Amino acid sequence: MVYAIGLFAVTYVLMLVFSKYRPYIALGSAVIFIVTGMLPLNQIIGSIDFNVLLMIAGTMGLVQLFIDSKMPALLADLVMEKVPNVQMAAVALALFAGIISAFVDNVATVLMVAPVALEICKKLNTNPVPFIIAIAVSSNLQGAATLVGDTTAIMLGSYADMSFLDFFFYQGKPGIFFAVELGALVSAGILAFLFRKEKGAIPKGAPRTKVTDYVPTVLLLGTIVLLIAASFLPEKPDITNGLICVGLFLIGLIYTLVRRKKFSAVLEPVKAIDFQTIGLLLGLFLIIGGITNMGVIDAAANLLAKLGGGNIFLLYTIVVWASVLISAFIDNIPYVATMLPVVTGLASALDMDPTLLYFGLLSGATLGGNCTPIGASANITGIGILRKEGYEVKNRDFFRIGIPFTLAAIIPAYIYFWLLYS
Repeated sequence: MVYAIGLFAVTYVLMLVFSKYRPYIALGSAVIFIVTGMLPLNQIIGSIDFNVLLMIAGTMGLVQLFIDSKMPALLADLVMEKVPNVQMAAVALALFAGIISAFVDNVATVLMVAPVALEICKKLNTNPVPFIIAIAVSSNLQGAATLVGDTTAIMLGSYADMSFLDFFFYQGKPGIFFAVELGALVSAGILAFLFRKEKGAIPKGAPRTKVTDYVPTVLLLGTIVLLIAASFLPEKPDITNGLICVGLFLIGLIYTLVRRKKFSAVLEPVKAIDFQTIGLLLGLFLIIGGITNMGVIDAAANLLAKLGGGNIFLLYTIVVWASVLISAFIDNIPYVATMLPVVTGLASALDMDPTLLYFGLLSGATLGGNCTPIGASANITGIGILRKEGYEVKNRDFFRIGIPFTLAAIIPAYIYFWLLYS
């Protein structure tokens, strides 16, 4: 286990230091995990989240069709008509992304909203990096708001037998949805402060962009509707969401080929798929599979339990803030899967209702990914979009927004849960 921890630590340090080479570092480390036997061959396939990879590939291609139709440019025009300056445009886009992300996967949300932000930044001749980062972290925040917002929320709902409405009101009290929205309001104020220098007025009166084709918009909206509908299907295949995204992308390709009668028209959306981002995620999935197999995550969960002792407030505090810290560096899905039975056992031993620990675990694990550029798939996707546009995201650029945003969102939720469920 010591070797796994060491390799894991070195990998993340290298990825933070050499940000341009993250995909190669992650894949190289994954190979070492496999060759050394820390990730057995029979666990390789199970470690890869094909659902996320298919969602990214399908949605990236579909979003390119969406961009080519000029719809993001029109949406950018509409946003610019409603907000007074660049600062409010950034806050409005982040809140908009958060609303969508409460019902749709975070990665898909970033892919859908980012083109609008890029169009606004092009029209205003401003740097899109902080805009996209704000969209990514806001998407991550809202993933815990509803049962369908994120994989970890679905896991908790299934484990605790919670319905969609239980996220709004549980045991006769306001549920996790309101804690997340409270955090969203506070973090929106933080974003407004971080963008305080962006006071440039947005020009009004310019003619709106004309959309050339509405079919990609229909396909993208269809993706959202189908993703929401699929979340209610019992015992659906793990790759359902990915198949939805890829399937609608293929429909878009066929439609484009028939409409434009040129094979080159199909190649452009395929080229828009960011294989570097997919490679980075693939490597990270294998790395997490390796440390999981070596017992690192189980050891971390047991350590948290021992540190909490018999003090409920101390235990709750450790669960929340350790989840934030751990999820800043590892995928929160295996972590939450491991911790759910752990906190259930702790609650039983202390003769307490586990709800406080459940909600603390989910909020901390969901928001922890916002602390680092490689802490969540949505962050990696947003950075990949910027890289394709020619912008390199430095660690300090991400930390400047991600860390204060995380603190502003998690502290109100931390207090909220303790007051209502302790």
